[in-house]
Amino acid sequence: MGVRTRDIIVLNIIAYIVVGLFALIAVVPFFIVVINSFASEHSIIYYGYSLIPKQFSLGAYEMVFQNPQKMLRAYGITIFVTVVGTAVSLFISMMAAYVMFRKDVKYRNGLAFFLFFTTLFNGGLVPFYLMIVQDLHLKNTMLVLVLCGMFSVFNILILRNFISGSIPEALIESSKIDGAGDFRIFIQIILPLSKPALAAIGMFTALGYWNDWWTPLMFIEKDNLYSLQYILYRILSSANFSSQIVNSIPRLDMPKESLKLALTVVATGPIVLLYPFVQKYFVSGITVGAVKG
Repeated sequence: MGVRTRDIIVLNIIAYIVVGLFALIAVVPFFIVVINSFASEHSIIYYGYSLIPKQFSLGAYEMVFQNPQKMLRAYGITIFVTVVGTAVSLFISMMAAYVMFRKDVKYRNGLAFFLFFTTLFNGGLVPFYLMIVQDLHLKNTMLVLVLCGMFSVFNILILRNFISGSIPEALIESSKIDGAGDFRIFIQIILPLSKPALAAIGMFTALGYWNDWWTPLMFIEKDNLYSLQYILYRILSSANFSSQIVNSIPRLDMPKESLKLALTVVATGPIVLLYPFVQKYFVSGITVGAVKG
């Protein structure tokens, strides 16, 4: 008994060491990004990226936050679009997945084919732009930031497979016998039992909304509707343009390299802080249904 206990202790020690090394390998690059975002441009160019920069500087962050009100407004717009868009996307995607799961729906196979067909072929960028601008009149509106990333066929298929493999049909049938309607079954049974899948899909959807700079680039022309990622994209583009003088010699006083790192910290910081709160559901959501038996 003592030998077995000793073997378990040794195994746990080895496991903690291995996992700790992998965690260190994952954390060190992000640590280097954060530390070197406070380094001067001269230090990065001549000494490269290091754990302890030769010269500290706040020039990159001063350039990012040179207009604090604009940055705060961009943060607010991005947070609002991410929260609302993710919630609406999950609700609609889950409803579509539930409909495709129900065998008594008459045209569910046709609907599944129609959705899957759009993953193989699409009309292209020009019809999409004309539909958004001329038909739906969504240009320069907050709604376009929400709608463009709301629908994902891939997410619907994942949610349908989750429902098929995790929620027994007998539970739905017994609810019907008790007098529950379809919408009540969806709200009180399907959604609560699908929290792991919703957390996993919600994380990917939220990341898509948070990192979206293409939609504002295409459809937004008002400064008060610019998202965070588009603001950061414009700052970096301006820095790349301003860092060159007439004879194309780089300016060492322009924090271009450290600016890239500072933009990474500003853009990923909130998501990194949010991830630990949904990690439990995220891991279970991407692994559920992986083993059949």
